[in-house]
Amino acid sequence: MQTFVKADEPKLIELGGGQSRKIRAYNREMMLVEVIFESGAVGSDHSHEHTQISYVLSGEFTYHIEAETRRMLPGDSIVVDGGKVHGCACVKAGTLLDIFAPMREDFVR
Repeated sequence: MQTFVKADEPKLIELGGGQSRKIRAYNREMMLVEVIFESGAVGSDHSHEHTQISYVLSGEFTYHIEAETRRMLPGDSIVVDGGKVHGCACVKAGTLLDIFAPMREDFVR
């Protein structure tokens, strides 16, 4: 956990399937994560106890929460309450900025 994180400090973590992430900053209460997608990559359906806010920095995504699906473009944002099933498909290569509360301990192990 760092107070100041410079742009080039977080390492790129390859997730496979055309996805990677950089953990930008975190403390016990929240976490900021940059998730990079190649075109066609799929963020599989999943749920977690954490509340999540996603902001589309670039690209184009089809994002769904439970039974609702929306096309998401740069500048759009999504709120996912803990426990809800959600996922996305990357239509055009891009990046999501995810905020989790509380922080995802599983991401830093």
